Amino acid sequence: MGAIDPRQELADRLGLTEVPPARFASPADVTERLRAFDYLGDDSIASVTFLADRLAKPVLVEGPAGTGKTALAKAVADATGARLIRLQCYEGLDESKALYEWNYRKQLLRIQAGRGDSTGSEEWSALEDDIFAEEFLLERPLLEAIRAKDPVVLLIDEVDRVELETEALLLEILSEYQVSIPELGTMRAQQIPMVFLTSNNTRELSEALKRRCLYLFVGYPELERERDIIVSRVPGISTALAEQIAQVVRSLRQLDLKKAPSVSETLDWARTLVVLGRQEIGDADAAETLHILLKYQSDIDKAKKELLGRGKSLA
Repeated sequence: MGAIDPRQELADRLGLTEVPPARFASPADVTERLRAFDYLGDDSIASVTFLADRLAKPVLVEGPAGTGKTALAKAVADATGARLIRLQCYEGLDESKALYEWNYRKQLLRIQAGRGDSTGSEEWSALEDDIFAEEFLLERPLLEAIRAKDPVVLLIDEVDRVELETEALLLEILSEYQVSIPELGTMRAQQIPMVFLTSNNTRELSEALKRRCLYLFVGYPELERERDIIVSRVPGISTALAEQIAQVVRSLRQLDLKKAPSVSETLDWARTLVVLGRQEIGDADAAETLHILLKYQSDIDKAKKELLGRGKSLA
């Protein structure tokens, strides 16, 4: 008895005539192709991304803000030639902004146009059915991803910002790749999208949502990988300066700060030093530009004390 192919199983359930080809050949293939788009992932990122494709499962990516969670979905879309569809989550997000809503103005115009010819209940019933046709449907990101015929990467960004009620809207999509619309019935995916959900851990997500996803934690990178990220993303920077930046940032993250510097802030700092023409980092350079790296005055004061307290150049 052969092993069950999850992609084949899902394609059969969705009624697809053929199984879409796998996007990645191996975890090593993931690493190589993401690197081509300046995304330097580690082994866990490559492994989970590969398995998400082969198992046709969404990925829940958690970790501190600014560590490359959103960038991962974008890089996967670029590497696979897929269209990125992004749902930016926020408090108050509801079905009409996430899934779909009806074009009420267009429906009203249709009602007004049809009233002159309607003389009985049967005609009105036909008109009522007509205004809930697909031409009056406004797709939002989740429905757009389901109905897309071309390859798609669906990014549900900062899912921890929505309320539990809105989170429940995602469950049907994450498990069945379909959306139920009362007036039109069930709409199933026309292809198997890759789905990434990101979370900054501002609240605990439901067990139901976690159960439907593979889990990936993206934390701060190791010193060598952060150095390589800086070199790949900051034009004109030397490897030596990138190494110094990575070392300083690593030491700052060990302090008791309100907000530790993220990778994105490290890149901003590196770009700043290049623009200023710095070839190495001294005490004065670090002190003058810490506001690029840190976002609280108390953190800046603490970092200055730590760096200047060493009594020597950081170079």
